[in-house]
Amino acid sequence: MPEISDLVKYAINYLSKYSSSKTNLERILRNKIRKTNIEKKEKFILYNSIPDIIKKLEKNNFINDYNYASSKINIFISNGKSKIFIKNYLFKKGIDEKLSSEIFAQLNEEDSNWEIKSARTFARKKNFQKNNNNEKNLSKMARAGFSYEIAKKILEEN
Repeated sequence: MPEISDLVKYAINYLSKYSSSKTNLERILRNKIRKTNIEKKEKFILYNSIPDIIKKLEKNNFINDYNYASSKINIFISNGKSKIFIKNYLFKKGIDEKLSSEIFAQLNEEDSNWEIKSARTFARKKNFQKNNNNEKNLSKMARAGFSYEIAKKILEEN
């Protein structure tokens, strides 16, 4: 019979391998409980213990939504992703809109051209220099979530 301590161990083990947001970790723990072969009453007890486990992990700094979101944003910028793509990803992972907007505002203060740099990385990865068909390149950038102005600026550079 899995107990609360087993669930905590599972959460810590998961966090040692992957970074996660609070909401995403809660989803993972719920899935773990759902897959266990125990009675409904015991599952109910484990489901009710999830908020306490997450509070404990947050208190001990195992999980921090701000750090998770800012690291994901930096990774995605270096990979050539757009602001829209990043916001959608963070939303799916349960990061609050207010928190992501705060991080983007801080990012704009540090470097106001971050989205253009990200778009340049995207263009380099998609080999826009070899393909001179600007219509196709513009549509690729639009599907990736870059604004028309940024896409036009990047295509003029190439």
